[in-house]
Amino acid sequence: MDVMTTATAPLPTPAGATTPAPAPVWARRAAHAIALCALPSGLWRIAMASGVYVGYSDQVLRDVFDIPGWGIAYVVGLSVLAELAALLPLLLVSDRWRPLRPRTLAALAWTASGVLILVALWQLVVAFTVESQTYMTSGTAQTVWGFVFAPLFAIPALMTAVTWSYAKRHRAGGQA
Repeated sequence: MDVMTTATAPLPTPAGATTPAPAPVWARRAAHAIALCALPSGLWRIAMASGVYVGYSDQVLRDVFDIPGWGIAYVVGLSVLAELAALLPLLLVSDRWRPLRPRTLAALAWTASGVLILVALWQLVVAFTVESQTYMTSGTAQTVWGFVFAPLFAIPALMTAVTWSYAKRHRAGGQA
């Protein structure tokens, strides 16, 4: 008895369709780096929401961030959303799951890259304003804050590179 399983049977491809090349190693590494770049700031925010001293006085936490209070949900939610968003580039280098058509995913990724660049520029302005610096209680706390948020500034460049690689592969593969 001859049994053929679906795992060994080739999948049919539409006539004239070509499969895009797999993502290059550098693009895969860059996509994973994006998720890792978002992690330190997320952990710092969760520490802040948990009551760990991160450089803000109790009065600043209450008056500015509403911690304890709804600010905890906001800060933790922001951390979770940021990390989930940082996982988006993994869709651009994976061949396993395609939630959208390649052209739609590429447009979404280019939009995300542009928004990330604008947000990074905005964050630089916020980081260097006098008001944001006066909330921290010490220079050590500002230094730690700088180290945990600095990796976020690599994300726009990494995202743009991963998006460019995805768009190039799918344009060459006839899928764009």
